[in-house]
Parts: sequence; structure tokens; C-alpha cells
Amino acid sequence: MAEKRQPKIGLALGGGASRGLAHIGVIKILEENNIPIHCIAGTSIGAIIGGCYATGLSVQKMEEITLAVNWRSLFVLIDPRLKQGLLGGKKIRAFIETYVGGKRFEDCKIPFAAIATDLKTGEAVILKEGEMTQSIRASISLPLVFQPVAMGGRTLIDGGLSMPVPVRAVKDMGADFVIAANLYEYQYAKKLAPNWYDISNSSLSILHHHLALYDVSGADVVININVGKDSWYRFDNGYDKIITGEEETRKILPQLREMIGLSG
Repeated sequence: MAEKRQPKIGLALGGGASRGLAHIGVIKILEENNIPIHCIAGTSIGAIIGGCYATGLSVQKMEEITLAVNWRSLFVLIDPRLKQGLLGGKKIRAFIETYVGGKRFEDCKIPFAAIATDLKTGEAVILKEGEMTQSIRASISLPLVFQPVAMGGRTLIDGGLSMPVPVRAVKDMGADFVIAANLYEYQYAKKLAPNWYDISNSSLSILHHHLALYDVSGADVVININVGKDSWYRFDNGYDKIITGEEETRKILPQLREMIGLSG
């Protein structure tokens, strides 16, 4: 009898700003349990984590960086530019460059794609060729926070507005089995303060939640990660988020191992 072929496994890392540090925990548990990752697509923070890992940065190193960086000091990355967004983005691009190391998509040890959104057409743009840093910078370009990125005749903004969990992108890369890490479990507000920030933030969360549900419907296994109701910019409690990612990934391991044909 012919041996069953193991599927080509793709990992879709969703957006979610600071909550995306949980992706480090997801990758860590998959790696520890010998679950191979043959390709990765990432949206927004998922593009940062996925891109770094795809270029060869170890999950241990990513964890060390998360725990060692004084996130409060990262306000030095702010370069005010009120014309198209609060931040110009040159300093955050330099920060990404520190860890991506000037690599191109073609240099990745694991095939990788970053997701952005075309501001003019509204369509998702799958970036998987050329220089990585600017593509990741485009993927994280949250409207009104970061200036959009001009690339290839397009004006690109945050990928979470069109493909918050990039399952389709991973399938387009040739994966026949998709693991999706979804950070958009909506946190229902017990008490909503009647101010413009809470109303707009909750409205965007609802939009992301329903878009993410549509995206993950095409995945084989979904890791739903709930790190609690936290501000998008709270990177200072990264350890808790990494642990949450680990815990949620462990829960799906029996199902995952059975589905891909791994024993034990």
C-alpha cells in the first residue's frame, strides 16, 4: 500500500496589532510538535511575525526580542505627519528593516506573502515579490495612524481591511492544508463609553470580526486566540500574549495531528 502523502501546510497569520504577538506562541508550539510549515501569509502584525520567521529569524529570537525591548521607548519611532496619517512611517520601516535584514521575498527560507489593501479599489493585494520591508510596512498601514504606501502604481493601506486572516493567500501559494491564526474574536463591550474613540474602535472591531469569520471559513484548522480586550498599541505585555498563543495552539494539536496524519 502506498504511503499517505503528507499535505503541504500553509500558515495564515491574521492581523490584530499588539495582539499579534500571540503568533509567536502559535509558531513555537507548531515547531515543538514537528508540524511543518511550508508557506506563510501574514496580514498587518501577522506580516511582521511571519516575515521575520520566513527569513530565518528563530521563534526563540523573536520571543527574546519581544521580552527584551522596552516598548514604551518605541515612542521614538513616532515621526508625526498629519497630511495622510499620524505617523510618516520612516522610523517604523527602519525598525522592521532591523529584523528583516534587507531581504527580498525570494530570499525567504519559507515562501512568504504579505497582505495589503488597495485604497482606490478596495481589493486585497498579495505581495510576494521584491523587497520585503516596504511590503510589510504597507501591510501594517492602519488608516489615520500610518501614511499609506505607494507601490507599483497603487496606494496601499492595512491588509486587515480586505483580508484580515489570509487563508486565500496561503492557498494561492500552493498549500493544500491551511492553519489559520485568528485574533479577531470580538470582545463585546459590557459598558461602552460614549466617546468617539470607543465607538469607532468597537465599530472597526466588529467589521474585522465578521471579515475574519469569512476568511477562516476556508481554513482546515482555526486557532481562535482571545487575548482579552486590549488596546491595539499595548505591546508591553507581550509575554502574556505569547503564552495565550501557545495555550490555544495546544488545544487544537490532537485534531491537527490526526488531520495531517502525524502519529503520537
